[in-house]
Amino acid sequence: MQTLYEGKTKNVLKNEEDGSVYILFKDSATGENGVFDPGSNTVGGSVEGKGKIGLIISKHFFELMEKNGIPTHYLGADIENGLMKVRNLTVPKLEFVLRYYTAGSMCRRFSLEEGIPFDPPYTEVTLKDDDMGDPLISERLCIMKGLLAEGQYDEALRITEMVGEVLKKELAQMGLTLIDFKIEIGYDESGKMYVVDEITPDIWRVRDTDGNIPNQIECSKLILEKI
Repeated sequence: MQTLYEGKTKNVLKNEEDGSVYILFKDSATGENGVFDPGSNTVGGSVEGKGKIGLIISKHFFELMEKNGIPTHYLGADIENGLMKVRNLTVPKLEFVLRYYTAGSMCRRFSLEEGIPFDPPYTEVTLKDDDMGDPLISERLCIMKGLLAEGQYDEALRITEMVGEVLKKELAQMGLTLIDFKIEIGYDESGKMYVVDEITPDIWRVRDTDGNIPNQIECSKLILEKI
């Protein structure tokens, strides 16, 4: 297969014979200095089997989103080979963030204490650019840069809020409180928007019943036991 894009934890591949597109889940994990952190912009290490576990979890949550009327790029999964078949969409370099509590970069940026609740949830959109530190970006700038068309910014945030409601409920049933998460959203030729990339502990922070915040490796083990 042709490699269309190589990311930190996943690669995007294309079958040149039929044009189908796949995501390859790798064993790498984000973090720094050997400490895993889903909010980090660098690879912190590799964990054997992480890719397949991530694919199993993504399969579960993408299918759950579809059942709840949320469109996704998911078309199927080959667990053994770590491949997820997906729709061929335009995916702008944006991340849509929803926060139920203050955490991570928000606390550092705005000198806030960790764990302050948001009601209603707080949404942000960031530009995926490691060199610039993933800066916040407005609707006007997204349109100016040709990343989104008129109306897609608000639609993407609406989808993000829908994802949050489903994700929060499902994780609560597993004894986990959702703190925040980030997703990517793509669109087809007609402009219809879909949740893309992955839905795994690599995109969220949660708190367990003891008040601890497990890293993405620990959280994946917890989720795998529940699904």
